[in-house]
Amino acid sequence: MDNTKTWEELATEFAAARSSVGNGIVRQWANCLSPGSEVLDIGCGSGVPISQALIDAGFTVFAIDASPTLLAMFCHRFPQAYAVCETIQSSTLFGRIFDGAVAVGLLFLLSESDQRRMIRKVGQALRPGGGFLFTAPPTRCEWLDIQTGQLSLSLGKEEYRHILNAAGMHLRNVYVDEGGNYYYDAVLAAQLKEIC
Repeated sequence: MDNTKTWEELATEFAAARSSVGNGIVRQWANCLSPGSEVLDIGCGSGVPISQALIDAGFTVFAIDASPTLLAMFCHRFPQAYAVCETIQSSTLFGRIFDGAVAVGLLFLLSESDQRRMIRKVGQALRPGGGFLFTAPPTRCEWLDIQTGQLSLSLGKEEYRHILNAAGMHLRNVYVDEGGNYYYDAVLAAQLKEIC
């Protein structure tokens, strides 16, 4: 499931269609991070609304996206952020660790093996107590993505819990936004932070 070429072809349409749905959940999650935290946005797109919410909260954002067009929009909008054009599969995640990471609208676009690798990779890139917020349906299912027509796959809540645990993370909470999207709020198990 490599949608890189498809997303690049639809970049302008995707950026125009992106809404603020879920912005409140991202802001709520961000409240669990310390002021000035460094946060990784995986599949950042044009940066609206996710990176925008993180930057507005005073965080330093590091972002990756596989679409050159979407990343150019991101860099134009947020020149103070750090951004690279690469896939999560090939990314070194800036060769550093973070206080938090978000992946909104990305994980389920990957194959099952790439989803598992991504979660492990994120677990290795978080500081103790660091948070990870990502989206996926709560049940195991496959569907065709509305925008790309490409196959999407959710492994389901219980399997994500298992994969997170294996990566040293604990599923802290699950939220549902006004559009019916599910957000998984995980934290690196070492030194669990107080639940927000």
